[in-house]
Amino acid sequence: MKMAAVCGSGLGSSFMMEMNIQSVLKDLGVTGVEVSHYDLGSATPDLADVFFVGSDLASPAAHLGNVVVLKSIIDKDELHDRVKEVCEANGLL
Repeated sequence: MKMAAVCGSGLGSSFMMEMNIQSVLKDLGVTGVEVSHYDLGSATPDLADVFFVGSDLASPAAHLGNVVVLKSIIDKDELHDRVKEVCEANGLL
């Protein structure tokens, strides 16, 4: 499975989300998931199975397909819950 974090410029915030997603996966004991980060302009539906974005990018990122919208990209508890939901829905937990 592939997960991706997406932000407007593909630098700081998406990279931070990528690292936090990797941390959550490690805490959950989930292996075999590839995590990347992209800017919105470069992200295409074929790059990942699920994309994590902040609420400000919910509409512009809709074309990506399976998008998880985060109310706050810095809320680690929210990210933990959303990543866990994705893992459960895909049989990884």
